Amino acid sequence: MNQGDTIPEWNNNRILFLLAIIGIALGFSACTGGKNGEVVVYAAQDQEYAEPILKQFTKETGIQVKTLFDSEAVKTVGLANRLLAETNRPQCDVFWGNEEMRTRQLAARGVFREKGVAGFGFRSRRLVANTNLITKLNLRTTVTLAQLTNRIWQGKIALAYPLYGTTAAHFHALRQHWGERAWLDWCQALQANRPLLVDGNSVVVKLVGRGEAYLGLTDSDDILAGQREGLPIVSLPMTGESLLIPNTVAIVRGAPHGPEADRLFKYLQRSDIIEKLVTTGALEGTSAGIRPHLQVSWETLLRDLEATNEKLKAIFLR
Repeated sequence: MNQGDTIPEWNNNRILFLLAIIGIALGFSACTGGKNGEVVVYAAQDQEYAEPILKQFTKETGIQVKTLFDSEAVKTVGLANRLLAETNRPQCDVFWGNEEMRTRQLAARGVFREKGVAGFGFRSRRLVANTNLITKLNLRTTVTLAQLTNRIWQGKIALAYPLYGTTAAHFHALRQHWGERAWLDWCQALQANRPLLVDGNSVVVKLVGRGEAYLGLTDSDDILAGQREGLPIVSLPMTGESLLIPNTVAIVRGAPHGPEADRLFKYLQRSDIIEKLVTTGALEGTSAGIRPHLQVSWETLLRDLEATNEKLKAIFLR
């Protein structure tokens, strides 16, 4: 891996790339130049959930944590590109991801230490509905993703741009689940139904809560946050088309602060820390159990990742 290599889909989004790099440079100026007793974290987990956990880690261990967070609009991709760019001179010790696909992609490219990657807890991809608008829908009845292409939902569905974050991971997994032809037909029909494409899953929830969309495709933690704000929304049940989203933690190969990285790696996987993330709403649970969800072959998904991205760009280009 050369220092100039990037995640493929980033190259056609140069404006967002430049904004992300500017934000990273400004936000990370205090994180360069290491010393003993500290650990540098790149965190895709939302700041409101991650910061209290990392502060507690410092309180318990005395290890100072320098953290760089990403932006919701380009969720995880900015941090992933930075990690790739720093492969030959690592600046980060620990990557805290809030989804699985990018972590596995980076692991496949040798960014992380061998046996230094783990998943814990889970969220899920869900449909969220506005309870005031969908008066005729039995909310206990399954709504399939295929039904989102029906004319009744034209202009009434919101989703995050499917090149980033958990929306991207979900679309990639659906291609594998349905097969190429059925997936392409669905994507094209969905786009023809004029969905509201927005920057991030929390925006999806807000649009549904305000009644600008009837349904939204989003994450379980964003739905819970909207409900806590009093929005008239409900999460529809998981189905075999739902994607489980574990948090991930990984130690960067050649991490500048190896012992501190080891301690944080183990700390984030502690049962009491996972339970705290569940209590705050960052995670949906500790184990998915028997809940229905997509079964993903990650080796195949990563092999097809670039080709899938090109198809998503062609269909959902904005």
